[in-house]
Order: sequence, then structure tokens, then C-alpha cells
Amino acid sequence: MADRLFDAVIFDLDGVITHTALLHVRAWTQLFDAFLQAVAERENQPFTPFTREDYLSFVDGKPRYDGIVSFLDARGVVLPYGSPDDPPHKETVCGLGNRKNDIFNDLLQTEGVTVFPTSVKLIETLKKKGVKIGVASSSKNCRNILETQGLLDLFDVRVDGEVSEKWGLTGKPAPDIFTAACDRLGVDYDRAVVVEDAVSGVQAGRDGRFGLVIGVAREIDGAVLMQNGADLVVGDLGEISVADIERWFETGLSADQWCITFHDYDKEMEKTREALLAVGNGYMGTRGGMEESSSGQFNYPGTYLAGVFNRLTSRVSGKDIENEDFVNCPNWLPVNFRIGDDPFMDINRVAIDSICRRLDLGTGILHRDMVVTDTSGRKTRIVSERFASMDDPHICALRYRLTPLNYQGAVTVSAAIDGTHINEGVERYRDLNQKHLESLSQTAGDNRLLLTVKTTSSNIEIALVAGICASGAPVAAVSHETSPGRAEILYTFDAGENQAFILEKRVALYTSKDAGVDDPSEAAGAAMRQMPSFDAVKQASTSRWAALWEEMDIRLTGDRFSQKMLRLHMYHLMVSASPHNVQLDAGMPARGLHGEAYRGHIFWDELFILPFYDLHFPPVARSLLMYRYRRLDKARALARAEGRRGAMFPWQSGSSGREETQVIHLNPMTGKWGPDHSARQRHVSLAIAFNIWQYYHITRDTEFMEAFGAEMFFEICRFFADMARLDPDTGRFHIDGVMGPDEFHEKYPESDSGGLTDNAYTNLMAHWALVTAGEIYAAISGPARKSLHAGIGVDAREIEQWRNIAARLNVVMTDDVMAQFDGYFSLAELDWDHYRGVYGDIHRLDRILKKEGKSPDQYKVGKQADVLMAFFVLGDRKVAEILTTMGYEPGKDFFGENVAYYMPRTSHGSTLSRVVHSALAAAQGDARTSWQFYQEALASDYSDIQGGTTGEGIHTGVMAGTALLAMTTYGGLRIDGETPRIHPALPGLWKRIRFGIWFRNVRYEFDITRSEAIMRKKMNTDH
Repeated sequence: MADRLFDAVIFDLDGVITHTALLHVRAWTQLFDAFLQAVAERENQPFTPFTREDYLSFVDGKPRYDGIVSFLDARGVVLPYGSPDDPPHKETVCGLGNRKNDIFNDLLQTEGVTVFPTSVKLIETLKKKGVKIGVASSSKNCRNILETQGLLDLFDVRVDGEVSEKWGLTGKPAPDIFTAACDRLGVDYDRAVVVEDAVSGVQAGRDGRFGLVIGVAREIDGAVLMQNGADLVVGDLGEISVADIERWFETGLSADQWCITFHDYDKEMEKTREALLAVGNGYMGTRGGMEESSSGQFNYPGTYLAGVFNRLTSRVSGKDIENEDFVNCPNWLPVNFRIGDDPFMDINRVAIDSICRRLDLGTGILHRDMVVTDTSGRKTRIVSERFASMDDPHICALRYRLTPLNYQGAVTVSAAIDGTHINEGVERYRDLNQKHLESLSQTAGDNRLLLTVKTTSSNIEIALVAGICASGAPVAAVSHETSPGRAEILYTFDAGENQAFILEKRVALYTSKDAGVDDPSEAAGAAMRQMPSFDAVKQASTSRWAALWEEMDIRLTGDRFSQKMLRLHMYHLMVSASPHNVQLDAGMPARGLHGEAYRGHIFWDELFILPFYDLHFPPVARSLLMYRYRRLDKARALARAEGRRGAMFPWQSGSSGREETQVIHLNPMTGKWGPDHSARQRHVSLAIAFNIWQYYHITRDTEFMEAFGAEMFFEICRFFADMARLDPDTGRFHIDGVMGPDEFHEKYPESDSGGLTDNAYTNLMAHWALVTAGEIYAAISGPARKSLHAGIGVDAREIEQWRNIAARLNVVMTDDVMAQFDGYFSLAELDWDHYRGVYGDIHRLDRILKKEGKSPDQYKVGKQADVLMAFFVLGDRKVAEILTTMGYEPGKDFFGENVAYYMPRTSHGSTLSRVVHSALAAAQGDARTSWQFYQEALASDYSDIQGGTTGEGIHTGVMAGTALLAMTTYGGLRIDGETPRIHPALPGLWKRIRFGIWFRNVRYEFDITRSEAIMRKKMNTDH
């Protein structure tokens, strides 16, 4: 059928087609009980039998030998692996596996197999419609079972345990057997269905990126299958039809790519999910904590406002340490309930029967549907939705629907706004002074709450007004409570079984930082009086989100996971900085408006972030650059404090533009504080310079360049020119006392002072800036040059001096490999295999080495790309051109030599490193390595690959970087010329990519497949 929406269905065997799962459980039980009994007697230990939970957790769905290894590991039993030829009596993994097979075959012969007739009927219906059918099973008995039941001819392909062994396929949860089946059928994975009943099987279907994964919940709770990757769950295949499958491919698959969903409540993962489920609009960001939760071990509600910082002093190691922190502002979310006189619900103590949380990326709305049971057996359903308006940045709202399912009686619902908390979202900061808010006033009454607080030192006043509307079950009583920093309304109603109570909370939030706001309380009150209904506010926000997606969406065909992650990343960029930021004086926090990591400071991550805004939202990019310009005088003061001319921007920037980097740092592995030299990363100023130039190149915003950009650019160049030290013996200029992007290397091993000489990345970027200054000087108008000369004294002679310095900057090279810094090649090599074997995760080698009493300064190790950053930012041809201008002679494979040298010496302790190495591997033609790094970058926050860091705030740099690479590395977009061009290199699963950009006030739209690439000029406008 030409119009068919899917092409194949691949079925698991056991538990899906045949009822052999019980035979497998019995066979495994006989095997392990006999083995464990023998081990217990031999070692004089108590015998603990094999259980059904053991089967589901360690064995179900896996290849036989893998299941044995998994279970024995859980029991702490070590056996040699052996060989598949081992006899069944031999005590090896393979011997036990072969013994289990004998037991199963005996049971099979004596008891036979039951076939599920509904499964056979579905297969026959699918075949009549021309759908290809495959069976994929870990069982080596698959062929035998199908033959004995007369089912073998139903399948166009069989990939079972025998085939897997022959082809060397990895077992579930790896997707190999399913992908191999599709490959044999000639079917694309995104147009295939996987049907599985085991957790490992649905995980395999998910990770194989199949178009639909159906979970059959015969032995396992359907919610568990959903949590692990099933798109649809049924108890039996008689519950699903071909029309249902077609409906999924017609609408369900597309809808799934616009949301992230969690079907469980995992306490240990909750803070990560709170960050991932955040709502926001660029002005504010609110973590996805549940309305009923409060700060504690597992939960951390938080609302952050762009640019709202506060400075406090703490006593640390006998010293007074001053920190400027991103303030966790008043919590507008709190809603909770209690039944009768019982305590209010505690989300961490109540039994959660079911839960589904879904963040709609297209609309910015977070949905939740949950059923809980208290200790008295009373069941309550809670359905809620919330959003921060993308139409009006000062408005946020939630709707909370509570339904008693099996009880009646008095229920009290509380709605509050709360500013009594402290900043405690980052564990390593908790011993510091974190009380940033003080109460000014709070009132409650007439279905309205008002709270006004002030930051303790920056004196920013924050006001919230909440309008509350109750409906549904009639209210019997209303009461109000206030205390310093908190205001609350309580509604008591007589609950009827299945009778819903609905509470709507609309909130207006203003600060004294907001433009044109003299009294935040008055502004919030006025906004509340004019605010339309909940549904009208929601519709306005939804419409604005639709317009944003029209501008920025990257649409993929063939890879549902990459599509979902790209949209998740672009969504969180808009939560962190949106068109509303044009009216704000705020930079882009490296961890978004999602948490307190890095204290909400702004770093060089803008180098990865601004290109996304340059191409999609140029006014936002300009506003982020203006954040830097407004702090140019502070950067000049920092340079003067270093005895230098020009401007030195801080490594960490907050409210004022002063250097916010700490001078001491806590190593969480040792619990000890040590010196922090990271402020010596002067390359942050070069990143700002590059962002200025790239913004100008893409937008041709001459007014910005002449009024603001050139001044910043020239002052940065002046600083680096002044840093450059001439060696009269060699005629070379050296730059001392700096750190590169690597961050593991802060100083020379025997030195007490921080900083290194001639960091290659810094010197190459300094050369680029000092030369590009001449291009900018030539491009701006005569009046602009005169104004700059009058303002900062720059003239053509100084520009020429910079060019001369650039031509003689020093870069250390040996055998075509650039030294990361002068002296790098004399450092010791690290035994990487040893450290991987001991620690497993070695991304943060700096902390590991310090724990051992060593220092990364002693070794050729890197946290992230450093030398290779120059190739990422400038391109390999430009780097070679720069080196040639500087008097060096890079060889033919200069780029490849440097990548080959530094990539294996990098631990990738930063998510940004994966973005860089993905792009560089692709540039070298290494598609496999590029794809591996790209997938890690895409999943870095969603899977929290750094072990808890996402819970402290998402990583805006990697999120923007993955979107950029989709367009450039894989879509082939090139914007370094006068017009865009494309040279696509779509990765394996991607069949098609579509996106649009703005380039010099022209909208370009791209539609790229494996066979053609179309670029259209859509319209001209003043964007």
C-alpha cells in the first residue's frame, strides 16, 4: 500500500506470541535454586532462593548468558565465563546457561507451549495488509517453538538466539536483534513497530528509535513498561488493532516528539526532573517541582528571575568569602490538600498509585495526572497544569483539580505564595550564608494573596499577587493565614465521591529592577486587575509559543529521539532567554533559569549559545551583547587592576560585571577547599569579541557595531596587545598567566601562582581578534571612527600595531602538534585504563587526582577541548592560515594530527566538550565518532550523564550547541561567506532535516534529504 504509514512489525516471542514465559521462569528457578543451594552448602552460608522478582529484574528478555551474569553479579557470585561449548554440568556462565537450556527443553517436551490466539490473529491481519512481519527473540529455541506450533511461515524474518550468536549481535536491552530484523526486511526503523513484554525489550525498542514500541503487560505492571520506553501498553494484543497502530503513526508519533513524559516518581531523580520540567519565558523560570512539594532531600522548588542576584558574606576556612548568588525567588506554586484533620499530603510518604507528568514543548505547559492513596486507603486523583506566560512575561498560572475517588467528607485545599526559603539547591554551597530574602509584607483575603519581599543586600523588591478562583464542589469555609514571608488561603469543601474541586491560581510578578516600575506591588496588583481568565491567559501564551517555534524549529524525519531532544533543548533556551529579554539587562546564565549551579553566573558559554540567537532571534542576541557592553567600564577597571590597558571581562559575571569567580573551591570528593585559579581564563573576553563579530557578520547591524560593538572589540584587543610580552631574543610575543578552556591545568606543577604561558587557543584567538580589528575599523563609517578616537583614543596606527603583534605571537609546536601551553609536552602521561578501571566515571579527573594527593597540572589530561577549540571556533583552514601568517608551517594533515593527539587525552568533564568533538570528528570524516559524541551531548541533561548536575540547572551551552550542530555539522549550513550555503552530511538515521534562519534580514529556509537540498529565500524584512 503506497499510503501505508508503517512497513513492519517485529514481535518478541516469549510472552507475546507464545506463553512460554512460565516455562522459562520454572527453568531458571530450577537452575538457580540448585546452583545456589550447592554454593550455600559449600560455603556454609544461608540459602536464598531465586524469585520471580529476580527473574524480572535480571533475566527476563536477555540472552541466556547475559541473564546469568546479571543475576550472579547481583548475588555477588563470580564464575568464569567459559565457552558456549561447555557441558551443562560445568560451573561456568556458559555451563549454567546450557544447563538451563536443557531444563527448558525438557519442560517444553513434557508440557508443550500455549499460543496466544489474539497475537496470531493480529499477525495475520497485518500480513493481509502487506505489512512485513518479523520475530526477534533472545531464545535459541525460537525456531523449534514456532515450527512445533505451525507458525514459522508467518514470519518474513527471524532473528533469535542462534542468529544473534552467529552474527555477533548484542542482546537486549541493546536494540541489535530488532534493528537486524529491520535491516533484513529492508525497512527503516522509524517505520517499524516493536512488540515486547519485557523491560529489557521495550528499552531495546526505545533505544533503537523505532516508530512505535508496544508493551504487552502480561507479567509486568504496564506503568513499568511505559517508564522504560513503551509508547502504548496493552494487557493482550487483542486490545489493539491495525487502525490503532495507524493512528499512532498518523498523530501519536508526532505528538510524542513535542513532549517529554515521566510515568513514575523516582525520588533520587526528582531534582533532575524538576529542572527538565521547568516552565518559563526568559524573564522567569520555575522548576517543575510538584505543587505539594517543599525543599528537602528529594525536592527543590525554585523560581528564578533574569538578573536577580544578591551578595552575602560567609566564613569559610577562617576567611570571609563573598558570593553573589542567583536568588531563588518567592515560590508561587504551593497548593496542597488534607482530608479531615489529617496532615497535608507529603508527596514522599503517600502511596503513588499512578503518575504521568508531561511537558508540552510546543505550548510550554506542564501537565500532571496522579492518583495517590493515603494510609487509610483513601484514593485521590490530582490533575494539574501550569505555565509561565510567553505572551506576558510577568504572568504565570496553574490549575489544580482534585477528585476524591473512594471517600466522602471534609477536604481542605491550601493555596499559598511563599518566600521563607533559603538558597539550598546546590549541596556544596549549603554551608554558606544563603538567606537572600527578607519579608516586607504579606496579605491574604478576598480570593487574593499578596507577598512582597526584598533581597537582603542588592535591595531588589519582588512582589507577587495571586488571584485564586475555586469551583466545582461547593466550598463550605474559607480561611486565611499569613506569617512573615508567606500568605495562604484555605478552602474547605464537603467532598463527594468522584466530585471534583478545581482551583485556579493566576499570578502577577514584578520587581523593582523592571523597566518603568517604581512600586512592584502596585504593578503586580494592576496586572492582576486587568488579567483575563485562566483559559485566555493560556491561549495567549500558547499562541506566542507557536510563533517562536515557527522561527526556530528544526524538523527531523527518521530519528524520533534526536527530534525530541532538539526540541527539548530549544524549549529550554527560550525558558532562559526569549524575545522578552530584549527589555532586560541580563545575560545568559550557563545553567539557565533552572537552578543555582554556578550561582547563576554568565560564562564563556555564550560562545556556543549566541549563534542560535543570531540566526533565529537577532534582537535577543543583541540584548545579550548589550549586557556585556553595559559592564564595559567594569571590564576596564578589571584590566587596570591587573596593570593593563583596555578591557578584561570576568570569567564569571553576575549583576555588576565584576569578577565573581571564587578564589577557593570545594572538592566534593575530599570535602576540602583549595585555591581556584579559574578566573585566569582570559579567553572569555575573546569569546565576547568573537560573538560581537559573528553577530555583525550575520545581521549586518551596523548601528550596533558603530555605537557599541567596535568599542568593546577594540578594548578587548587593547588588553591582549598589552598582555603580549616581547622576547627580544626571538622577536616573539608571549602571553603569560592565563588558563585555556581545559580548566584542569591552572598552573605549572611546581608553581604556587596560577596561570600558564602561551596557551595555544588563547594566542590563536588573540591573533584572530587583533587582525579582525582592522577589518572592523575599515568597515565602520568615518564619523564612527572619529567618535571612537575621541572616546577611547583608538586610531589606525594602533590598529596596525595590533596586527604586528598578532603576526609574532608564540605558539609551541612539535611534529605538527600544537602544545596546549608552553611546557605541556614535558608533562607526564596518565594511565587512563588504570583510572577507568578503578573509578569507572573519570570525567572529573581533576577531583580524582586531588583525592589521591596528585594534581592534573602534572599530567597531559584535559577536561574538555582546548587546543581543538581553535579549530571548532575558527575552522581548520583559518587556523592553518593564522599559523602561516605567524611564521609557522603547518603540515598537510595538521588538523588531523592535533585531533588524534588531544582527543584521547580528554576526559570530557564538560558537556560542551562533546559538542566540540562531535563537530571536529565530522570535519575529519569520522561519522561514527561524531555521532557518538553528538548523541551523548543530546542526552547529557535528559539522562543527567554527569550524575546529578542537571538537578542544579540545565546546561544552556550544550543545548544551543546541539541545535547549531544539527544545522551546520549535519545539515551542512555554512554562514562564513556573504550568503548562506549548504553542504549536507546527514547522519545514519536522519532522512530529512528542515529549518529556517535569518541572515542579513533575509529569511532562508532549508529542506534537506539524502537526495536533494533545497534552499529558499522566503521573504525580506526588518527582523
